Amino acid sequence: MTISPAPFVVRRPECPAIPLVVSIPHTGTLLPEDTRRRLASAAMACQPMTDWHLHHLYDFLPGLGITTIHAVYSRFVADLNRPPDGRALYPGRFETGLVPLETFQGDPVFADPPRDEETRALRDAVHAPYHGALLALLEEQVRAHGRVVLVDAHSVASAASRLHGPLKKDIYLGDRDGETCGAWLRDCLRTGFEVEGLTVNLNDPYKGGYITDHYGRQAGVDAIQIEMCQRVYMDEDDPGAALRHPRFGLTRLSLTRVFTALAARIA
Repeated sequence: MTISPAPFVVRRPECPAIPLVVSIPHTGTLLPEDTRRRLASAAMACQPMTDWHLHHLYDFLPGLGITTIHAVYSRFVADLNRPPDGRALYPGRFETGLVPLETFQGDPVFADPPRDEETRALRDAVHAPYHGALLALLEEQVRAHGRVVLVDAHSVASAASRLHGPLKKDIYLGDRDGETCGAWLRDCLRTGFEVEGLTVNLNDPYKGGYITDHYGRQAGVDAIQIEMCQRVYMDEDDPGAALRHPRFGLTRLSLTRVFTALAARIA
């Protein structure tokens, strides 16, 4: 199966690179026509599980020497933060798969779900290239610096879902209960967000998905996931207007300060 355009965009540093890579796997919104026509409803065509506009919110990162990679396609095509073999990340708890069939509210995504062979083709065409590129970026920094930090950036609707009740905190950091990074990274980010007036929770209800779990167990890699409630930077009922929302620019400035402090710590 061939797919065009490519399923990821890499943004290279605009100044000397530091060993920090940021992955944004759920910001993509592109839907191939075959996927769009199989969706269950107009509500699904609005892509309710998207991490809205994060590739814009974090577009300051190259100016700090940070390498970024972000998704192009919707997670309804292939979820880049799920294991390629379909294994559970949270055994015994509801979770969506490589191609999600239900939303976090339990609504069906597809009227005509992809068959197993179609899911495998999407894995090879979308999931595998993204992870091949991400792995290459991490290995590049490990060769140059001996270690690398990976931040997997996400956002989430604040409403209750099948995973949790209403989200009261602003930021949820996940390091798989301390297994994927040193405490210094978690503490640096937590302090940075709290200085910005944002409330933070650790590993509850989000411990980090496949990207954090998989790469954070590799030699030389410290990995952590950031989940930001979407109300922090936009009106959750009007994602199309997010770039014009007053909170968007303010949040971008806060993130710039948080990542400037993190970059200084790493450098």
